[in-house]
Amino acid sequence: MDAPVVALVCPERAADCVLFKSGKCMSLAALALEVLPIVILLGVIGVVVWRLPKVEIKHSAEFLARRRVNWIILGLTYAFLYFGRYNLAVAKTSLDQAGLMSNETFGHIFGIGSVVYGCAFLINGPLCDRLGGRTTLLIGAAGSAIANALMGLFLFKRNEIGIDLSVAFTVLYAVNMYFQSFGAVSIVKVNSSWFHVRERGMIGGIFGILISLGLYFAYDWNRIILDNLGVNFVFFIPAAVLLVMFVLAFLLVRDTPGKAGLEDFNTGDATSDDKGPALSPVQVFKKLLTNPIIITIACIEFCSGFLRNAIMQWGPTVSKVIPAHHDDFIFNNWGMVNCCAGILSGIFAGIISDHVFKSRRGPVATILYAGLLVGCGCLFAVLHNVMFGVTFAFMSLCVIGVHGMLSGTATMDFGGSKNAGIATGIIDAFVYLGSGAQAFLLGRILPDVTRDGADYAADPDNWYVWPLCMLPFILVGLGLSIRIWNATVKKEKKKESAPALEKEAQAE
Repeated sequence: MDAPVVALVCPERAADCVLFKSGKCMSLAALALEVLPIVILLGVIGVVVWRLPKVEIKHSAEFLARRRVNWIILGLTYAFLYFGRYNLAVAKTSLDQAGLMSNETFGHIFGIGSVVYGCAFLINGPLCDRLGGRTTLLIGAAGSAIANALMGLFLFKRNEIGIDLSVAFTVLYAVNMYFQSFGAVSIVKVNSSWFHVRERGMIGGIFGILISLGLYFAYDWNRIILDNLGVNFVFFIPAAVLLVMFVLAFLLVRDTPGKAGLEDFNTGDATSDDKGPALSPVQVFKKLLTNPIIITIACIEFCSGFLRNAIMQWGPTVSKVIPAHHDDFIFNNWGMVNCCAGILSGIFAGIISDHVFKSRRGPVATILYAGLLVGCGCLFAVLHNVMFGVTFAFMSLCVIGVHGMLSGTATMDFGGSKNAGIATGIIDAFVYLGSGAQAFLLGRILPDVTRDGADYAADPDNWYVWPLCMLPFILVGLGLSIRIWNATVKKEKKKESAPALEKEAQAE
């Protein structure tokens, strides 16, 4: 172990910090080899997307170039929010080894954070619709950066502060998750003014890719940081990156084409023809919460939230305690595998939504939930063997695809550009309420080395409760997805908008 680095991480008690840093330094060649599959996959997918038949929406070259800059910066900011969200899961490994964070403590911290995230939409959804997605994205990036910096600072000075880690992290992570909740509503709000309904299937795919890149940053970059610098920097570095993205978003992101010096256009969503005065937040909530399609999507996404974190948060934990999976390539490269899986699922979902199902989102969710059902069935047979990691990678692919298609696209369609913030907030609230439910439930009932002993946790037979808990949520999500198979946008047509409708009809 490099003593100077340990001292840098925790100068007041360097001996205690041995557990906070593995010393597995990664060479530049090894790092390049890890990134290479993602770069190749993105390149291949870029060629495939470029060769697809174009959706019949014509934009100028200037518009396309400016939109590309807008969503790349917007998307990277969103991806780096994940970098500062799931870093807690990576830090848990070292904190657990140091006796500071058990499975139950982690479940408690993440569960409360998820509930805060889910409930924050009551404030943040209306704020996003009122202030604009750019402003709320900047608020989210700055707030999350500060919260992450404070968590890193607490670990750096915890012996001097004298507050129990579980208390400090419960508060700070909840603050982080409040600001994190601005991310999804902001990206959907901005993109709703830049993309027509018939272009949004691919945007749902890109949303899934952004989630996947965020998971790669969160799991693999933070693992590299942990191995080389220490657990403090798992929070400090995401904070610094988010501040950089804050500056770039401030300079380059704009809410609408009009604010970027271009011409606004009719996006064809639920409120694109609504020229009347804006509704109050209470009226929008009432309108959306009485929409059976929105409510059905919200319930599907509650199931997706439960499943997504049941898969992504606990998979690596299982691989560390069951000896048969200690050297499993998939879990040792969990961020990269999740990224590749999410890229594939996002593009698959976007292509079949726009080009096979005529911009309907229900069929895509149904297919992916059917995949989750197959994967869950396989889990009961593969907990003992190498196919365990493969099965989990496939399930991760399916659940990321569902989330990108419903939270990233359907919210724009059925909420409309005027109400995209609140609509996304409602859907994302259900996602994280589901995440919170799984954190509290699985944190208590899954085998734990500290509580149950290493031998008990290492026995694969004691983990069958895990897929058993996921199965009901998969069945409910599949049934509800089938119910919205034929759901399409019904635009609000008002008298004031008749000339615009006639003009659009002639253009088409």
